[in-house]
Amino acid sequence: MVGSVGRVTGKVGAGLVGEVLLHVPERQGTEAFLAYLATPGDPLPTGTQVVVTEYQPPRTVYVASLF
Repeated sequence: MVGSVGRVTGKVGAGLVGEVLLHVPERQGTEAFLAYLATPGDPLPTGTQVVVTEYQPPRTVYVASLF
């Protein structure tokens, strides 16, 4: 899961629990995960491409902007 690239579908920011869609090859599809910012900074608006830096089962990820 770490290193996966996805897209924000619900704003991710300080004090906010956002949502990202990630491709999960084991299940041959795309799934939604709860997302937090990996490092403090500007919020990530909807549509931003992100990379997963940490995964906490079952459905929580920490993300950083890809660009």
